[in-house]
Amino acid sequence: MKLIILGGPGAGKGTQASQLCQFLSIPHISTGTILREAIAAHSDLGKQVQAYVAQGEFVPDKIMIELIRQRLQQPDSQQGWLLDGYPLTAFQAEELDFLLDSLEQRIDWAIWLEVPNAVLVERSLERSRSDDQPDVVHRRLELIQERTVPILDYYGYRKRLLKIDGNQSMEQVQQAIRQALGQGSTEA
Repeated sequence: MKLIILGGPGAGKGTQASQLCQFLSIPHISTGTILREAIAAHSDLGKQVQAYVAQGEFVPDKIMIELIRQRLQQPDSQQGWLLDGYPLTAFQAEELDFLLDSLEQRIDWAIWLEVPNAVLVERSLERSRSDDQPDVVHRRLELIQERTVPILDYYGYRKRLLKIDGNQSMEQVQQAIRQALGQGSTEA
C-alpha cells in the first residue's frame, strides 16, 4: 500500500504513521527526518535546506522531489510506503504523481488528520523540539492554510482522500485510519 499522511504541525502524523507502518509492514518515510539527517550530516543538501527549516518555511520543491525520488527507489520501498511530510501543496502533489508515474507507482490514499488550529498549536509547543517555537508554529499554520488545504481538493477530486478526525485519542485515530483503509480494527 502506498500512502500519504497529511495534517498540520502537531496533528499526530508521525505517531499515526509509525503505528500504521508497523501494522502494514511498510517503511515510514518522514521528510522531516530526512531533512534533519541531511542538516546533521552537513551535506550540501542539508546546508541548502537548513535556513528554510529554521524559519518554518517550505523547502524548495526541486530539492524535496529529488529527496523523495532517492528514497522511493530504495529496496525497502518497493512493496509500499507511507510518506509523511510531503506533499504540502497541490503543485507538489502533482509533481509527486509525475514522479510516481516515472517509477510505475501510484498513491492508494492520502490520509488527512483533521485537528483544530488551537489544538495544533498546543500540541506543537508541548513537543519542545528546537523548531517548535511559537512564531515558527504560527507561521507553519499560516502556510498550511495558504498552501496545504488545496491539496485536499486535489486528492478529493481523484477519489484518493480519507478524512480522519485527528482530535481524539491516539488509539481511536489509528482505529479510524485502519477501518477507512479496509484493514479492520486495532482490537485483537
